[in-house]
Amino acid sequence: MFTRFTKEEKTIHYPTDRRMFIAIKPYMLIGLMVIISVPIGLAWLQYLLIGLPVDPPFSHSTLTPADPSGFPLWLIFNHWFNFFFMVVIIRSGLSILVDHPRLYWNNGCTPGSDWIRFTPIKEPKDKSWTAKEDARYISPVLGLPGYRHTIGIARAWHFLKVPLFVLNGAVFVILLFCTHQWQRLVPISWNVIPDAWNVFVHYATFNMPVEPDGFYHYNALQQLAYFSVVFILAPLAMLTGLAMSPAIESRFHWYPKIFGNRQSARSIHFLIMISFVVYIIIHVSMVAATGLVRNMNHIVLGTDDSGNISGLYIGIGIILAAVAFGILAHWLSWRKPRLLQHIDDLVNGNLWRITINRFKPKVYYQKKDISPYFWPNGKIPSSEIWQKLAENNFKDYKLKIGGLVDNPVELSMAELKNLGMVQNITMHQCIQGWSGIAEWGGVPISKIIELVKPQTSATTLVFYSFGEGLYGGLYYDTNTLDNCLKPQSILAWEMNYESLPQEYGAPLRLRVENQLGYKMVKWISSIEFLETYKNVGKGQGGKNEDDEYFDLLANT
Repeated sequence: MFTRFTKEEKTIHYPTDRRMFIAIKPYMLIGLMVIISVPIGLAWLQYLLIGLPVDPPFSHSTLTPADPSGFPLWLIFNHWFNFFFMVVIIRSGLSILVDHPRLYWNNGCTPGSDWIRFTPIKEPKDKSWTAKEDARYISPVLGLPGYRHTIGIARAWHFLKVPLFVLNGAVFVILLFCTHQWQRLVPISWNVIPDAWNVFVHYATFNMPVEPDGFYHYNALQQLAYFSVVFILAPLAMLTGLAMSPAIESRFHWYPKIFGNRQSARSIHFLIMISFVVYIIIHVSMVAATGLVRNMNHIVLGTDDSGNISGLYIGIGIILAAVAFGILAHWLSWRKPRLLQHIDDLVNGNLWRITINRFKPKVYYQKKDISPYFWPNGKIPSSEIWQKLAENNFKDYKLKIGGLVDNPVELSMAELKNLGMVQNITMHQCIQGWSGIAEWGGVPISKIIELVKPQTSATTLVFYSFGEGLYGGLYYDTNTLDNCLKPQSILAWEMNYESLPQEYGAPLRLRVENQLGYKMVKWISSIEFLETYKNVGKGQGGKNEDDEYFDLLANT
């Protein structure tokens, strides 16, 4: 599909092991079976013992001028825009999911505690297994952009479409209640529940109920389904998405708890996506089964006509256009990824800068909240300099701090510790989706800033690592001076009240709690103050930003 990988890219994006796999815990599988089988079983029981419930025919002959009639142009456009946005959001969401192909109900994300996993690989017990290694491949037919380790581009598509999806939904709801169309979706009597059950019994027992003319109104089950999608599933999708933001979680710890915790919100977000997919499949099937030509004329032309096939042809054309856009999106993902990254930053990056990036993290977690497991990530440095320092327990380590400062320094570990120490228990949130709570002890970055006295033109701190990026080359990332001055921003030499382990970033790692994990550089070798992030690397703000098209500002 127009994709040209270098040999190194092919090894990473197109691995040998491309097996598709789903393992779900028995308790979840049983629960799912109960949710599906109990209503169907009760429907059959009623049908066999009592017979079909009464299903009075619908007629629009009794409609009044106050009742909705037909589909106005704004609703038709809104419907098809929503279809287009949903396809992109779901496909990009699948690419994001497989970068950490496990879902949990706990914040610690201990391997084995996942309720579902999309990888055949269980965490090896005889070696360190990083979250990066745990990522899976997904076909670009299903995911956007697909392949493996493409979460940066996937997030660009996801977050570019989410604001449009929200705007489209807001316009729909406003116009819905400014017209009579709200009566199609919003029940005005509790009778809708027994009426919906009566319709369900017909469907579940393979007896088609009398279908109303959808040009004027829906049956009770359809009304409840549409109401749930618009007023329950869509808002929940947005709210659970916000619960996965480190900027929001670190400031408003109560918010993810609405959904249980951060990982529960991620799981619910996934289940909502599955609900949307199931809804789309059923919706399209019923459109076809209850009069394809007439129904397509309703939602394409806004006419109630079963003799004109123009609506069907135009509808098929719209669907083919969506497929064509999928091919174009794939081409853009690999030929113009930097453009996507920049557009995403222009739209969402600026939005986050003036909103959630202003939030200041607050102390919340206690020692009892520390996770029993914390996923390691990144390549332990292979450089001879770091290995020699590690052999001597970093006694000869010196942190070099320079750039646009009046007092450049080189500090040993002892000198760093003399600057003062704080201990914070915080939640680490990785861009891949996993999280973990740990204690971090180290020097506040504000102390470093006081010591080196940055010049007024300095707005950005660059943290260089002894480690390497995914495609090789020394790892680095940038953070704004403002974020480095926020509460709980430290250079940590301690994790869970012990010396920072090598696999987690020894001798020093960064903690900036309103950001995702990739901004928190491990194995820090030096710090440089700059006027702008554009003056380092490829000018995108970090190694992952340069090579994997990650976000410059990692608040979500």
